[in-house]
Amino acid sequence: MFQLTRSVTWQALERLCRETAKDRIHDYFAADPARFDKMSLRVGGLFLDYSKHLVSDAVLEKLLELADHSALVQRRAQMFSGDIINVTEDRPVLHTALRHLGDSPVFVDGEDVMPEIRRTREQIQRFSEAIRSGEWKGYSGKRIKDVVNIGIGGSDLGPNMACRALLKYRHPELSFHFVSNVDGTHIQKVLNGLDPETTLFIVSTKTFSTQETLLNAKTARRWFLDNAGEDADVGAHFVAASTNRKAAMAFGIREENVFEFWAWVGGRYSMWSSIGLPIALSIGFDGFMELLEGAHEMDEHFISAPFAENMPVLMALIGIWYINFQGAETQAIVPYDQALHQLPSFLQQLDMESNGKSVDIFGHPVDYKTGPIVWGQTGSNGQHAFFQLLHQGTRFVPIDFIASLKPEPGFEDHHFALLTNMLAQANAFMEGSQEGGQLDPYSCPGNRPSSTLLLDELTPKNLGALIALYEHKVFVQGVIWNINSFDQWGVQLGKRIAGEISERIDERTQDFDASTQGLLALVRQHFPGRDPARAADQAEAAKTAPEQGSPAKGGKAKRGKEQAQ
Repeated sequence: MFQLTRSVTWQALERLCRETAKDRIHDYFAADPARFDKMSLRVGGLFLDYSKHLVSDAVLEKLLELADHSALVQRRAQMFSGDIINVTEDRPVLHTALRHLGDSPVFVDGEDVMPEIRRTREQIQRFSEAIRSGEWKGYSGKRIKDVVNIGIGGSDLGPNMACRALLKYRHPELSFHFVSNVDGTHIQKVLNGLDPETTLFIVSTKTFSTQETLLNAKTARRWFLDNAGEDADVGAHFVAASTNRKAAMAFGIREENVFEFWAWVGGRYSMWSSIGLPIALSIGFDGFMELLEGAHEMDEHFISAPFAENMPVLMALIGIWYINFQGAETQAIVPYDQALHQLPSFLQQLDMESNGKSVDIFGHPVDYKTGPIVWGQTGSNGQHAFFQLLHQGTRFVPIDFIASLKPEPGFEDHHFALLTNMLAQANAFMEGSQEGGQLDPYSCPGNRPSSTLLLDELTPKNLGALIALYEHKVFVQGVIWNINSFDQWGVQLGKRIAGEISERIDERTQDFDASTQGLLALVRQHFPGRDPARAADQAEAAKTAPEQGSPAKGGKAKRGKEQAQ
């Protein structure tokens, strides 16, 4: 059996780690004035500078050798061709097919999936154009003004991030809201500001069985019926992105308004599918296709570029150097662009749900670290929050700086300050605050590595390329670590136990640990219907309580308008 840590290349990298332990990035530049030119590259509208890393020429050479000796070429080909690489779920992994723009077929179980993908795109186009033009009307004949996406995880983070990042492209007469948390205050806050006659709900759930999404969807449906239409009107205000057409129709959604996607689409890779419907509604179908085009361009680069000039491969290998040889536990994502403020959360799920694994594809425990803890927020806010720890703390944290170069008209001074702040921070992390080669106790040691990713402009196409870049980076690391980046059994475990607790909360069961039993007892006290003893007490009290009048029904549409004011 192949063992990664016993490979000749891995052990050579361990030696290089010891030999270069006292190296400084500053000295790499002094020794090679052409380092920036050699360690930067462009793909379409994206430019990557990876020269400010603790990576010598010898280290980079061995990292590339690590990729060469891995199964990367084979697994990459298998992913794009529709072979089963999600081995634990016995599925292909074909989010790349969703943005495939060529004429060539992509086969799954001997069937070309591209005709189905194109049909779904056409469905998204028809629907998005009908909503945006005002052709689609609510039950009372009014055009849609608010769109609420109800989902969680990949069914929320991707569309939410993209719609906010591309806000300047949004249709001027449409507002977008995203509900994900099962905490009732989230959906309550959103619904309180809406008019049910002009609101469209998108229920985004792969199986139409996700607990949090269904609970929020049922609450939205009840709110709609209480304040506006009847059961027959639900179909004018609710659509679904789901693989489970039957369950969506049982909810009241019209068959033609179930936007299908497929079992081989992982949730965190699903924004390219019908889960991206809110994006198409917000920026238009042409903009949505530009998003796919940018991702497709990065796919083509990933497939064809040599490893030494391959942006996702290089980012992945540098990450492996830090995680497996330099002891880095985390990776900071710092976009210097307020429009990208939700990008760190999106990339957090993409990376940590994909590569947060401790067994390889054969089920054997690994003896090396895998995915990092991904975190971050926008600069320049981060400069006044957590950058102090990065500059002088005891943690070793590589950073990805991300920014767009083109300023918004009228805000050139702001954007110039933003970009110069980012460049200053990257420089300060590398150089530190040494004076004459000496460090006093309060200076910053420097030698903290970072990448800088620059977008020519934050457009749908460039955003698509950026997301695909990180998808492929995560994939490359998973291949080298020999883990399955496309299952999430930890997530499934939590879902299963939540279901068991919910179903059995009325029972005085000993099946759960003493802590869980004690906490459940406290929960029951606040939910009388879930506590048989307390329910009996309340029923007895209700017999002797004076009758209270109930509010009259009716005037639904009026109440909806009042709530919207």
